[in-house]
Amino acid sequence: MSTHANEIRTVRGACPQDCPDTCAFLYHVKDGKLVEVTGDPNHPMTCGRLCVKLKSFAEHHYHPDRLLHPMRRAGPKGTGQFERISWNEALAEIKDRWTDIIERYGSQAIMPHAYLGHQGTLNGLTSGDAFFNRLGATVAEKTYCESGSSTAWIMTVGPTGGLDVESLAYSRYIIVWAMNMVSTNQHAWPFILDAQKQGAKVVVIDPVRNRTAKQADWHIPIRPGTDAALALAMMNVIIAEDLVDHDYVEKYTLGFEDLKRRAAQFPPGRVADITGIPAEHIRTLAREYATTQPSAIRQGVALERSHGGGDAIRAITALPALVGAWRHVGGGTVEMPIWEFPTNFDAICRPDWIKPGTRVVNELDLGLALTGGLELDPPIKSLFVYNSNPVSQALEQGKTIEGLLRDDLFTVVSELFITDTARYADILLPATMQAEQYDLMVTWGHLYMMLNQPAIDPPGECIPNVELFRRLAKTMGLDDPYWNMTDDEMLQAFYDWDSPQLQGITLDLLKERGWMRLNVGAPDKRAPHAEGHFKTPSGKCEFSASAAKDGNFVVAVWRSMYEDRQPGNPVDPVPDYLPPYESPLSDPERARLYPLSFISSKAHSFLNSQYANEPVHQRRQGEQTVMMHPDDAAARGIEDGSYVRVFNDRGSFEARAVVSDDIMPGVTTANLGYWPSHNRSGTSVNAVSAGGRHATLGQAGAFCDNLVEVAQV
Repeated sequence: MSTHANEIRTVRGACPQDCPDTCAFLYHVKDGKLVEVTGDPNHPMTCGRLCVKLKSFAEHHYHPDRLLHPMRRAGPKGTGQFERISWNEALAEIKDRWTDIIERYGSQAIMPHAYLGHQGTLNGLTSGDAFFNRLGATVAEKTYCESGSSTAWIMTVGPTGGLDVESLAYSRYIIVWAMNMVSTNQHAWPFILDAQKQGAKVVVIDPVRNRTAKQADWHIPIRPGTDAALALAMMNVIIAEDLVDHDYVEKYTLGFEDLKRRAAQFPPGRVADITGIPAEHIRTLAREYATTQPSAIRQGVALERSHGGGDAIRAITALPALVGAWRHVGGGTVEMPIWEFPTNFDAICRPDWIKPGTRVVNELDLGLALTGGLELDPPIKSLFVYNSNPVSQALEQGKTIEGLLRDDLFTVVSELFITDTARYADILLPATMQAEQYDLMVTWGHLYMMLNQPAIDPPGECIPNVELFRRLAKTMGLDDPYWNMTDDEMLQAFYDWDSPQLQGITLDLLKERGWMRLNVGAPDKRAPHAEGHFKTPSGKCEFSASAAKDGNFVVAVWRSMYEDRQPGNPVDPVPDYLPPYESPLSDPERARLYPLSFISSKAHSFLNSQYANEPVHQRRQGEQTVMMHPDDAAARGIEDGSYVRVFNDRGSFEARAVVSDDIMPGVTTANLGYWPSHNRSGTSVNAVSAGGRHATLGQAGAFCDNLVEVAQV
């Protein structure tokens, strides 16, 4: 903290958003008001730059529509009519309603719904887990993103941070696979540009020639949900042409012969028909990747968002070991460096408080859970939403809204604004923004501990999530010592401060410096798997997961993540290609009605659905659009700029057509995150997505596994 001569006080902070960059903030405060937020110029990733989403972050705190006081519904559900009440009244009503529900139906009739609207240890994804576990509520399975990726990653290489994004500067061949880094990981992109300036080739694999692909040396368009087939075809070429690093494979991998047999089933000619990528391009990609070392892959979350997404990530994660890329600084692959952080999740979430037999309901199936699509006894009678906006973000939007309209559903929402989800609440609770609260940020894109300190007082009656759950615990009569811990005591308990990664790092130092790098090696020296040391049971990269301890590891992962809920469809020990649920090749009958594959991508100026209600960001992002190839548009009489309806039997939304050869024929795409209430149709992209089905690993959502038709309005 410092004070300038012009009486502006500077406080160190960190970005709260669900983004791999987790930027280091400098809050600038004058006379108790936040006047500016800038990026820390000394942080090696932030480098003084904030993304377009955060350029007006100070003004965000003073938005006139901000929720400042507890509110009670004063009109029909969904109309957004509320009246101000006190905190005591809000808590008393919650206690009365929950006590009645518990007496009549049991505590599992209460369900929380939360995700990464905030990315803090105290106030983020898991901030309410201990409370709801202690209460005995339904366990809400949180798999909006990274659950399939993480399961596949751990099955292959274990909980390792893998390639450091800062080490990408030393790579010679870089594949950005299913990630628009310029929009969603822009502080890592400069390291790739540095490598490119030194002669590295940058390849982007994506159905859309997005902002990132336009800066690459080679864009390879691919049909949605076919990435596993491409990875296996690359292996086919690498093995057939003897481009394998046999020494590395022999010393540091398991299951090569199994992988070799599987790859033999995917020659480039066959895979060209599956992916839409010419066979010769597949061969060139495989050869260049194998022979240009160090080679690197930056994996995107989008890979998991189809039926076989988990297998795609398993196959892609196996590629660096096959060619020995891990030997080098700048070689390997990036998924989530979060695995290097010594977080004590049991201390945060208290799974020991979950009563035996407590049911699990996946948050992505919220609409089905609320409308009888799932057989639940007891039914969900109360929903508590925080850090999330499921009306915009959850699958099968129509079902979610139908459920929230139930008169017998008592819904509580903790929010910053009256979102499309909050409009259906019975009780609204006001939450603090980042400059008003204290937290240690969960960082899933780089290797720095990041502390956020409050710079200004909360407005009105806003409180942080950590305080919200303390109040709720007291209200519900819970007297465990957990609820009496201070914020600092929690943070001391929630991390292993004696671990090697945190040697020399303390909370006091973080309060002084704002951020510190984990003790995991400098970016120009870090090659974590040069000699194996994978964090699997075998200590090796597992091409065939069943090769470890007679299959016990994969069986445990499979049963915990998949088998119990989708019996009869087991996970193969070796990565395979599983066709999408919906595509012209996998479901030709459905494709006769809805012939276009539809994918939803992240917006450039919104962060999921955050900021989508703010005029400055609406102007930057523009109205909802849907991109189509000229051939698809011409066949439907659609012109660039005209308004169209995107639909299937699950629902529809309207958008302005962008006709461009930046997208493959047969594929359409629209940005996720728009609030339905701000769109011309009152709906958004998840109106056409399917609930009740998931990717093969980690219960990941199949957000990008849909067929639609498009017609002019």
